[in-house]
Amino acid sequence: MKFNYQIILSFLGLLLVLNGAFMLLSLPFSFYYEEQSWVGILISGLITITVGVVARLSTRKNKNKDIKKREGYLIVTLGWLCMALFGALPYVLSGSIPGFTNAFFETMSGYTTTGATIIIDIEAMPKGLLFWRSLTHWIGGMGIIVLTVAILPLLGIGGMQLFVAEAPGPTHDKLHPRITETAKRLWLIYVILTVAELVLLMLAGMNFFDAINHAMATMATGGFSTKNLSVAYYNDSPVIQYIIVFFMFLAGTNFTLTYFGFKGKFSKIINNEEFKTYLFLVLLLSVITSIVIFVNTDNSLEKAFRDGIFQVVSIVTTTGFVTADYTGWAEFTTILFFILFFTGASAGSTSGGIKIVRLLILVKNSILEIKRQIHPSAVIPVRFNKRAVSQSISYNISAFILIYIIIFFLGSLVMSLAGLDFNSSLGAVAATLGNIGPGIGSVGPVNNFAHISLFGQWFLSFLMLLGRLELFTVLILFSPYFWSKS
Repeated sequence: MKFNYQIILSFLGLLLVLNGAFMLLSLPFSFYYEEQSWVGILISGLITITVGVVARLSTRKNKNKDIKKREGYLIVTLGWLCMALFGALPYVLSGSIPGFTNAFFETMSGYTTTGATIIIDIEAMPKGLLFWRSLTHWIGGMGIIVLTVAILPLLGIGGMQLFVAEAPGPTHDKLHPRITETAKRLWLIYVILTVAELVLLMLAGMNFFDAINHAMATMATGGFSTKNLSVAYYNDSPVIQYIIVFFMFLAGTNFTLTYFGFKGKFSKIINNEEFKTYLFLVLLLSVITSIVIFVNTDNSLEKAFRDGIFQVVSIVTTTGFVTADYTGWAEFTTILFFILFFTGASAGSTSGGIKIVRLLILVKNSILEIKRQIHPSAVIPVRFNKRAVSQSISYNISAFILIYIIIFFLGSLVMSLAGLDFNSSLGAVAATLGNIGPGIGSVGPVNNFAHISLFGQWFLSFLMLLGRLELFTVLILFSPYFWSKS
């Protein structure tokens, strides 16, 4: 099979133009705070836009604008790599982050909404670059690919293949028959919720700059903060922390359900198995964690509950904000949160991880397998939301989880070779593959990834990309079947 390389290059050019335009949005903050970083931001934006325009112009004579499935996978993966490579330029050209590897790691962590950082003193960073850092979260949260899909009809290009490859989760409920309308609706919800959180945080006492950064990081389930202590900086402001908890929970909810909520169709939310499991899991674990904190610390009951629900929601949604060192409460909470590294929130949300729907279907299928052993001739399908799940989806989910676990163990071995101890190796791989941010060990909630070797940073960056694009989108490129002409 021949690839339409011109349409791939054209699309990457479009992504770079958009990326460069987003970079320039950071300039007003640099000007307002009278920082010299505006020079690096401006040059980076112009370079990125120029390369994008040249790529677009070089393919303008291409008549074939049909994106097939294989091109879709290539565009998504290469698109994320290009975004991260060029997105690192503002850090490098401004001199705010030393070395391209460090800058690339920070940028990939931003776009993949991982939230792992190598910056030791965040508050010393120029405000313009901190805004760009949070903006990479916000762009990556819903996916720059989905944003671009919304405007593809203007270019005469269909985008279904890209949406399938990019949209998070194993199921994609359509809000509208046309995929472009679906993308527009998803982004509209995303923008509305971000603005709503921004306003509420400001009303609760945050200044505009901190509020907009935390709002973007929350809705993207990213976790980049403008404070060295993350959200623990606001431990004396319970309202701020509860607002962030609420919006983290919303960000971890399937956006199609949020859309139905806006339309007043609450029955679709109430009857959704994944949402009910998500809500139950958060409430149950929050209560358990709060009790453990209250028993093992001197915190008041309210503070124990606030820390408990905040950290449970933050880890389940893979946001990664912290209000306390959860590894210091008790061994129980350390092990509990490590297990939660592998769950994730809802499919169709901005969270990372395996996703609750996959785990639900795996558990249901495992229970039914016991029944099948007793009644081998019986046809007992797995049901989700009262509908039978096809065998192909069950196979896909089983394969996904198996590959996820294999990558986790192999990745942990690699990071041990890179010099990390046992806990840190497990924590770093689980945190980056699940797009969570803080892990355990030397990459725990009160530490960062600055001490990781250059090789380790490149490897963890690859794991972030794998996790964000849900394994198969990237791994399929390493398959000989993908490149075969048949």
